[in-house]
Amino acid sequence: MKLASLNQGRDGLLLVVSRDLSRAVRVPRIAATLQAALDDWALKRAPLEAVYQRLNDGLCDDAFPFHQDDCHCPLPRAYHWADGSAYVNHVELVRKARGAEMPESFWHEPLMYQGGADRFIPPRAPIQLGDEAWGIDLEAELAVITDDVSMGVSAAEAAGHIQLLMLVNDVSLRNLIPGELGKGFGFYQSKPSSSFSPLAVTPDELGEAWQGGKVHRPLVSSINGRVFGQPDAGTDMTFDFPTLIAHAARTRPLGSGTIIGSGTVSNYDRSAGSSCLAEKRMLEVLECGEAKTPFLKFGDRVRIEMFDAAGTSIFGAIDQQIERYL
Repeated sequence: MKLASLNQGRDGLLLVVSRDLSRAVRVPRIAATLQAALDDWALKRAPLEAVYQRLNDGLCDDAFPFHQDDCHCPLPRAYHWADGSAYVNHVELVRKARGAEMPESFWHEPLMYQGGADRFIPPRAPIQLGDEAWGIDLEAELAVITDDVSMGVSAAEAAGHIQLLMLVNDVSLRNLIPGELGKGFGFYQSKPSSSFSPLAVTPDELGEAWQGGKVHRPLVSSINGRVFGQPDAGTDMTFDFPTLIAHAARTRPLGSGTIIGSGTVSNYDRSAGSSCLAEKRMLEVLECGEAKTPFLKFGDRVRIEMFDAAGTSIFGAIDQQIERYL
């Protein structure tokens, strides 16, 4: 099943979208918003899936053409957004570039931060920021949306709480990060609003690509129309999504609609490129002693998308221009 939210009101209007992303239908009698559906997911999922089947069969008379530009993020705002760092090779590279050893614990326990969730950036809206000197970077990731999760859930149990998946652009301001981390209290100003793909999809939509709590497909990111990276999201993912959920729920329950991110997708095989500029710059430092690739500038355009084996876009595309905030 594929779901989206029209960019209307604070929480959007829930849409069921056809598998080929060509048609959509509103479902106010089932749930007005995605959050409302998730709050009662055990009862709402089956009616939504029935609509999805009718839509794909061409039996919905009230269906209309679907346009990604009309969408907000599937959850325009969320009660809880936490981003992990599941690709430990990426963390290892970051530390190596500045001559720091990586603690052994990083291979056994995920890193995670809690981000701002009160206002996400629509997937086709500009990313507005105040200063290029902040070091503007994309971070191409995946994320899952959960139903209600009990505190202390095991990873095996957490797998059953994954209801939807999305793509993420977890925007980072790299030149602000060192100062914030140096205070010993984590990210805040260096992590502005994130963006998510127009579509959220149930795991079954991924078919064989969804295995072991991971998505085994390339995640394609482009800058100004040129492919920047397409690493496989299932390869080299040290911590799968159930493990990330269990980590987040160790000391607290997670409410329905909680979003858990994977962190920057990264492969040891560097021929697939990177999912953020910081990684590419680190590789340049290690290779030639200095970073040559600049961070994003005003006017640059970023696109993040994932395709199935037949070349069809699974989640739609995050497609955004960097603009000066006025």
